[in-house]
Amino acid sequence: MKHLRTLSYVAEIARSGSIRRAAEALNITPSALTRQVQDLEYELGTPIFERIAQGMRLNAAGELLVRHIRDQFADLERVRSQIADLSGVRRGHVAIACSQAFVNHVVPDEVEAYRTRFPQVSFTVQVRDHAQAVAAVTAFEADLALVLQPPPSGDLQVLFACRQPVCALMRRAHPLAREPGPVRLRDCLAHALALPDRSLALRHHLDRALLRTGPPARPAVESGSLELLRNLVLREELITFQVPSGIPDDPSLCARPIDARDLDTMAMILGQLRGRMLPVAAAKFADQLASSLNRRYGQDEAHTKSG
Repeated sequence: MKHLRTLSYVAEIARSGSIRRAAEALNITPSALTRQVQDLEYELGTPIFERIAQGMRLNAAGELLVRHIRDQFADLERVRSQIADLSGVRRGHVAIACSQAFVNHVVPDEVEAYRTRFPQVSFTVQVRDHAQAVAAVTAFEADLALVLQPPPSGDLQVLFACRQPVCALMRRAHPLAREPGPVRLRDCLAHALALPDRSLALRHHLDRALLRTGPPARPAVESGSLELLRNLVLREELITFQVPSGIPDDPSLCARPIDARDLDTMAMILGQLRGRMLPVAAAKFADQLASSLNRRYGQDEAHTKSG
């Protein structure tokens, strides 16, 4: 598979944007790597990189080649997984990109359950928000994406979809924790807020609702870490906002859904790259995860009909 090694070199140069950085990552000399690229360009009859002051950049031919390389490696991983299955031992690797809302118990629970059955399967879990998670799937950096409110994308094939309410999260001693049931957004705004920052889909979802309430909210704390916000809520009389899948089972916390008149639910999506045949381990894990999510949260009626 010598040609695959050369293709992997090209993919690394494209990723790093530099012969020197790629050579360091691949543990070969820059001159040897340059010769590999030149030989491939000679074989193809065209350059695949533009040489620029900052390093190397793919040209149009190079973009086509790297897309082919990613397809080839994805197919090879699928075949390796299928070959391993012939021996009756489930092997392979699963790469998943997920929103922070699923790192507390959803993804750890599912990885543990799968590895209990197939301990020789390894996992990579990338914590990325909506757009970044979809980008990881389209770039073959992740097999699956489990995200909140992803941007519309024709590249994403939905395997499971449901909706989750946004909850106001506070400690049990907070004044708003005394009443059960949904809470109005305006009542939350009367208290100090700890808001997710604008790197997260949850904040954009909140901002659209907050625009209707009048003056913009002035948070006491902003962070891209939902875990940090939860920990601050336990220490101060702050209110933050999270979906149920991200809220730990902690008796010190109180979660009240935001009244539907003030804030819509958020889409929760499990997806893969459209048209891609996943490696066996990733496909089996996707089936397990979709079934488990359906048991936990139910499935959108529209997705059930279309799926």
